[in-house]
Amino acid sequence: MTATLTREISAYNLSATSENKIHDDAVAQKFGFRGGLVPGVEVYAYMTNLPVQKFGAEWLSGGTAECRLQKPVYDGRMVHTSGVLETDGSLTLKVESEGVLCGSGTASMGHGKIAPDIAGYPVEPLPDYDARPDAAPESLVEGQIMGTFRQTMDAVELTQYLDDVREDLALYGEERIVHPGWLLRLGNRALTMNVRLGPWIHVGSRLDNFTTAHYGDIVEARAKVSKQYEHKGHRFVELDVLLVANGETALARIDHTAIYRPRQVAEAAQAREAG
Repeated sequence: MTATLTREISAYNLSATSENKIHDDAVAQKFGFRGGLVPGVEVYAYMTNLPVQKFGAEWLSGGTAECRLQKPVYDGRMVHTSGVLETDGSLTLKVESEGVLCGSGTASMGHGKIAPDIAGYPVEPLPDYDARPDAAPESLVEGQIMGTFRQTMDAVELTQYLDDVREDLALYGEERIVHPGWLLRLGNRALTMNVRLGPWIHVGSRLDNFTTAHYGDIVEARAKVSKQYEHKGHRFVELDVLLVANGETALARIDHTAIYRPRQVAEAAQAREAG
């Protein structure tokens, strides 16, 4: 019999007042959504409870995951997460809300990869926040080294985050381990701290974990632009992000994909120009 892990939680939009207005109800409704979108990094956070249940803390320091974000999750709606154990030992993950598949992915142990040499991900200064260039093909050139975002893992913030993402596993607080959802947020910061964006959408990530981050660590998001392209009117960017603790330890590598200029934004801009 196939083993299945399941969990029910109430979604919470942590970013309703963020710079990314796709999380604001009024703006999201203009793009055809029912309300502001719960951030994709938090949908991933909901997913991660299941592989940690199955594989334990070892997954946080030696596992791999992939998440694809297909449909919106809305604030306050019930979310059903499930993980099916496959014959190869991996988990097939799903996030559903109101009968709709919103996210999917996989998680497994033992990726067998050696952490990259951090020297291959050089530290570069961030642009002044108010002087960030607009996100565009010219500012997101393939191969470009991004400015390095750096953040101290604050115990108060991280404790609140556990409540916000409905995390019920005790090991994060007891062992002062930084939640993987918070770490994936740093993939977003590698983008947003380097370029100015309008409404944008995180659509998926692939992650290899090498070791855990702990409260008090200083974590850097060192990133490169791996791809930048147009598809069905949307402008996409893919980032290769290495998370580094205290300037010396590779924590995780992330392939991070976002629509930095949705088709609807481009169409609205063209309509304004025509008018």
